[in-house]
Amino acid sequence: MAETKTFTTLPILPLSQALDPATKPHFLADLRSALLNVGFLYLSETGLPEQLVKDVITECTDFFEKLPQGEKERIEMKNEKSFLGWSRLDNETTAFNTDHREQLDLSTPQPLPGPTAPLYHNLLAPNQWPSTTHLPTFRRVYEEYMGRMSKISTLFTSLIAEAIDLPSTAFEKFFDKDQQHKLKIVKYPEVDVPELAAGASEVERKKWEIKRQGVGPHKDSMLTSYLLQASDQPGLQAQNARGEWVDCKPIAGTLVVAIGQGMEALTDGVCASTTHRVLSPRKGEGARYSVPFFQGVSYDAQFEAMDLPSSVRKLRDEARKARKDDVEFTFVKGRWGHLGEATLMNRVKSHPDVGERWYPELLAQLRAQQAAVAKA
Repeated sequence: MAETKTFTTLPILPLSQALDPATKPHFLADLRSALLNVGFLYLSETGLPEQLVKDVITECTDFFEKLPQGEKERIEMKNEKSFLGWSRLDNETTAFNTDHREQLDLSTPQPLPGPTAPLYHNLLAPNQWPSTTHLPTFRRVYEEYMGRMSKISTLFTSLIAEAIDLPSTAFEKFFDKDQQHKLKIVKYPEVDVPELAAGASEVERKKWEIKRQGVGPHKDSMLTSYLLQASDQPGLQAQNARGEWVDCKPIAGTLVVAIGQGMEALTDGVCASTTHRVLSPRKGEGARYSVPFFQGVSYDAQFEAMDLPSSVRKLRDEARKARKDDVEFTFVKGRWGHLGEATLMNRVKSHPDVGERWYPELLAQLRAQQAAVAKA
């Protein structure tokens, strides 16, 4: 049997090449290869101001290390219906196991939904910001960063369209006029777990992975996400077609781009959404900090595949033979009427404390489904 072809490193694409007519064709060719075969890449030369990036990193670490516990609790996620706010350590689950991380969820500015809006519009709401007494420049820095990342993500999505032979405007119909995008700041504390011994059994390996789970194996939900690795600690890994975990080590001046399940659904599988995870740093390595930005899509959108050129579909069929898919796919055709319904249910699954307070019926549905799967 022929060996499965897959990636062992991530491509690095300079965004500046896409802005120059002389180098744009080369950029689009490299992007198409990354979309079909990897679903993960480093984006360099993004145009983000160097000082802004430094400020984002500083404010991130200051939030976790300098903000008093009581101030964090004042903006805790479970206080609101929106799933925006601070989430305490070990409070989120992925792949049925606890994620050993502390985080703050933010979004681009949104007003509260009206009384007749669908339930999933509760995800659209103002942020819970940390106190200006303790972090006087935090809000200004992150609002500027989210604004700039909104523009970068919109540009990159148009380039994805061009890379797969669609008009640059192909995805615009899936965005709201005032589209919500989301961002997290995350701290992964050290864990006291020794290195996995060579020749360890599969059972031992699984136990080790659960003990080091910063965030478990998953695929991002929307179209694209952009991770600023805000410290030098490794930990981010992408899974290739052979099931191997490929390290995505921090590279200064880059963002790690992940293709989301929404993009895979809209492109009928042409753009690969890749399973990834984060391993917590071991004792003595120092905490890991990261700032992922998630490009949003209208919650009222329905995920039906777009009409793609036959030449691109053929490339997709070849690429599909070399993909590993062991993570639940969110946007299964016919399961949800709108993206917002799927997104809300995923949030309840990840944050049951918010579900217990604000969405008890949805949480009960989820637990019944999980119990049925466990019995099967």
